[in-house]
Amino acid sequence: MTLGHAIATTFGGFIFPFLIRMIWGKMVDEWGAIGGWMAAAFIVGTTWAINHGISSSMITQSGGAWIDMAFAAGVGVYVASFLKGGKLGGSFVNIGAALVGGVSGGFILSLFL
Repeated sequence: MTLGHAIATTFGGFIFPFLIRMIWGKMVDEWGAIGGWMAAAFIVGTTWAINHGISSSMITQSGGAWIDMAFAAGVGVYVASFLKGGKLGGSFVNIGAALVGGVSGGFILSLFL
């Protein structure tokens, strides 16, 4: 992976949690549940297309490991919440549940991919 690929991959990983923090809540506040569905479609879909769906995408996958966009979103939103004054102690149950879900999903994917 070249330096340019590494920088583009870093920014590609940054875009998803940034858009979640900046737009998703406002869309839900403005339009209710339908705003959440619209945010899911627009934010996730657009970010996936930029990071993976075009021929010269931002994310460069190298090696055998595969990292989902949810990992970038989870880390980004977690760090942003902590920096805004969120409490770390109450989040350990959620982190544990996310790890169990991620490992389970990865195992299921490994059965057929």
